[in-house]
Amino acid sequence: MKLRLPGRRDRAETTPDASAELTEQLAKESGKGRPTPKRTEAQGRRTGPPPPPPTTRKEAYKRMRAQQASRRTDARQGAARGDDSYLPARDRGPVRKLVRDVVDSRRNVGSFFLVIAGVALIGTVVPNLTVRGYASFLLFAFFLLLIVDSVVLSRRITKVVTQRFPGTRTRGLAWYGISRSTMIRRWRFPKPDVAPNAEL
Repeated sequence: MKLRLPGRRDRAETTPDASAELTEQLAKESGKGRPTPKRTEAQGRRTGPPPPPPTTRKEAYKRMRAQQASRRTDARQGAARGDDSYLPARDRGPVRKLVRDVVDSRRNVGSFFLVIAGVALIGTVVPNLTVRGYASFLLFAFFLLLIVDSVVLSRRITKVVTQRFPGTRTRGLAWYGISRSTMIRRWRFPKPDVAPNAEL
């Protein structure tokens, strides 16, 4: 007569399905529930051993300078893209991004500030009194136009920000937009993300 202990079953009573399930479970627990990656894929993910430590002070300084240059390049590229993690505090946030888009989506009189100022400066040093008079008039007229355009831009910024972000304080946003509008478009930083005359 064959004795059986409570809770144990004979090996013969183990069904093939139960055996298969047990094998699958053990395979999952051992991390084999997926196909083995190819050697090229495994080598591509492998970072490799760390570089050896510098042997001289000059080599350590050179390596530190290379790392700093790489970080500066990444920071400059990230800031140009408008990545908040790389931007200074005055340019961060969705509200400031919206202000930049408002400025970049319109033709601003302030964009011609450097050109007009250069022409007027050259005209004021010319010995001819007529040329000086025209240069002074041009500069004066441009400043009047710039003031009018800045008022229109500030109202536009306040309106769009109030619509998109109700309850947001608009203090300082208008000046932020006006100062950006006085720069030539290709020199603006961060770079414009919208085309001129684009609808926001």
